[in-house]
Amino acid sequence: MNSLNDTLPAAGGGMARAFTANFLGEAPDWYKLTIALFLILNPILLYATSPFVAGWVLIGEFIFTLAMALKCYPLQPGGLLAIEAVLLGLTSSDAVYHEVKENLQVILLLMFMVAGIYFMKSLLLYVFTKLLVGIRSKTTLSLLFCGVSAILSAFLDALTVTAVLIAVAVGFYAVYHKTASNRPAHSDHDHSHDDHVVEYHRSDLDQFRAFLRSLIMHGAVGTALGGVCTLVGEPQNLLIAEKAGWDFVQFFQQMAPVTIPAFAAGLTTCFLLEKAKVFGYGAKLPDAVREVLSNFATEQEQKRTQRDVVELWVQGIVAVILVLSLAFHVAEVGIIGLMIIVLLTAFNGVIQEPRIGHAFEEALPFTALLVVFFAIVAVIHQQHLFEPITHFVLSLEPEQQPGTLFLANGVLSMISDNVFVATVYINEVKDALLAGDITREHFDKLAIAINTGTNLPSVATPNGQAAFLFLLTSALAPLIRLSYGRMVVMALPYTLVLTVVALTCVVFAI
Repeated sequence: MNSLNDTLPAAGGGMARAFTANFLGEAPDWYKLTIALFLILNPILLYATSPFVAGWVLIGEFIFTLAMALKCYPLQPGGLLAIEAVLLGLTSSDAVYHEVKENLQVILLLMFMVAGIYFMKSLLLYVFTKLLVGIRSKTTLSLLFCGVSAILSAFLDALTVTAVLIAVAVGFYAVYHKTASNRPAHSDHDHSHDDHVVEYHRSDLDQFRAFLRSLIMHGAVGTALGGVCTLVGEPQNLLIAEKAGWDFVQFFQQMAPVTIPAFAAGLTTCFLLEKAKVFGYGAKLPDAVREVLSNFATEQEQKRTQRDVVELWVQGIVAVILVLSLAFHVAEVGIIGLMIIVLLTAFNGVIQEPRIGHAFEEALPFTALLVVFFAIVAVIHQQHLFEPITHFVLSLEPEQQPGTLFLANGVLSMISDNVFVATVYINEVKDALLAGDITREHFDKLAIAINTGTNLPSVATPNGQAAFLFLLTSALAPLIRLSYGRMVVMALPYTLVLTVVALTCVVFAI
């Protein structure tokens, strides 16, 4: 018989193994070890160096969790880092709450608008299936995705448009994946696993993934091209317009010398990428997939009942209401989203709680992640991590400031939150204006530099823009194998072109 002393180490070892297995679940062991080392290193670094250094290291660690989003959803490791930051005094719970409160409109948008788009998926799938099957030119289709996303984002919101793109792509993927897995059309099917995919369908499935990746990235960049143009395109635009005293038309006119050339450059880049087939672009829709989608569209047409037709009409009418409500900014975007949910569910008979609850599954994990992100932003704010850069830019000669401010905002937005960066800088230059340190004309130039700097170069990384981060952490990303690194590579040509064109315009055209 084993003695108690012999049993305890064995039991303790089993508990340790169980704890290790439970910690971050199915994430690779090396990833678990890395996060554990981060958590151990941070307090040592804080007391050995300074809060400023520890704060910058924390940003790097958080970006790592975003980069490894396909290994482990960033909410858990990023959340642990945020909790530790509060415990170490790098920020406070009050500061985190303040950041959340300041960004409540973005949180409401995610909670309600994304769910609202879910109830519109029948109409979206119907319209985009017609386009996908009807337009055989990949270049034309790519320009359409990029251009339409830009136009919609100028009057709606980049996150809303991204939610539409995600819903459409997931719908297409699910239709073909079921066929590739030899599953009956009306059976339940988990399209997140390839266990049942027939071998001769795998190459077409991989090409279809590449096709969807390129379309989605063109569309995502389009949201940035359009979002920078108008007062309602991005959250920071509204803030900048308020500080500058610009209305909708004035904002567009002030930004036009930079945003119009950038828009043209973006569409040109889209065209050239598809023709050159570089940086992960150029994949065409396989004929087998086109046939499946075409058959699906025909089958849907044939079995569509009168109730289905009415449902599509309701979704179409509500879509028009959505566009008009957002364009005229009748309420905060999230409140409009809740209105859309009520209208779509009420008039299409979706009244069971489980059916309604399913619509929120996509949005709420990202909403929670965004709150964690705001905790990291609170560290940036409280430790004044960007202050040296701000002081350096404003110490330059006036003619050097717009270009330098554009680049500074661009780089900081790539690693932080473009809304936060814009807030910091517009407040600084507004204070300088009120103090009489700069003229009104110079203030306008700096405001243009801040807006375009936070919106355009920030396409470089998924954490640069909320729409990109939403795409990275969505249900679509793992389906089409869209990782952090792949997003960075695919965004690189756009980043270089938009940065060079916009910087040139900021320096010489405003």
